[in-house]
Amino acid sequence: MPPAPIAVVLAAGKGTRMASDLPKVLHEAAGKPLVTWVLETLAAAGIRDRIVVVGYRADLVERALAGMPGVALALQEQQRGTGDAVAAAADAIRARIAADAFGSRRPVVIVCGDSPMLRAESVRNLLAAWEAHGASCLLGTAHTADPTGLGRIVRDTAGRFERIVEEKDATDAERAIDEVNMSTYVFEARDLLRALADLRPDNAAGEYYITDCPGMLLREGLFVDAVACLDASETLSVNTPEQLAAVATALNNRRAKGTVST
Repeated sequence: MPPAPIAVVLAAGKGTRMASDLPKVLHEAAGKPLVTWVLETLAAAGIRDRIVVVGYRADLVERALAGMPGVALALQEQQRGTGDAVAAAADAIRARIAADAFGSRRPVVIVCGDSPMLRAESVRNLLAAWEAHGASCLLGTAHTADPTGLGRIVRDTAGRFERIVEEKDATDAERAIDEVNMSTYVFEARDLLRALADLRPDNAAGEYYITDCPGMLLREGLFVDAVACLDASETLSVNTPEQLAAVATALNNRRAKGTVST
């Protein structure tokens, strides 16, 4: 049996546009906190070992998740970007792979705690593709008719993953790309740890970005690709109360169809 996957759930942010002191991941949609939807989806995908990275009002998130089996917490002391958030879980990942046989590959799935529309089927498909390709990193992407605000997936002329470009940095041609980054990744554990150690805040915000890690591994000559295994419904994100209401409606619709966590 291959080593069991580990999930890292990013849940450290405040969510300033929510106009609330409550951590964004604890806002409820369709009767559950956003992060609970994500954790249940991961469990439905077969991932029981889940590390939740907390930061802003960590005590509230810890209290909300108390007693949930298979869930551990890692603290991001300062919010210095998504790469720094994943790095907060590095020691926990290292401890889990310490006993793995030499040469074994352990998948680490990284998702956002404010993405309740993520489906278990998408996570399973991403893991299956990662295993089939022997990949260092695979990005789960989606094609959408409205990619506004999302990072675009740039591919070379052969269709291979090249890089992620954020909308604010994209050319007109890149903005026309309809394949978008969904902040959903699966990394080989040791490759991830090495990339995190080399990550630098070489950007205007002075932050560490997990989006830099796939490119770093690609430059090492490792296999990195993007797989459009998510559907357009999963691009719904939560940054405002209005978006929270839209996501709640979509989740209730899924529930009525019996397709929640599938």
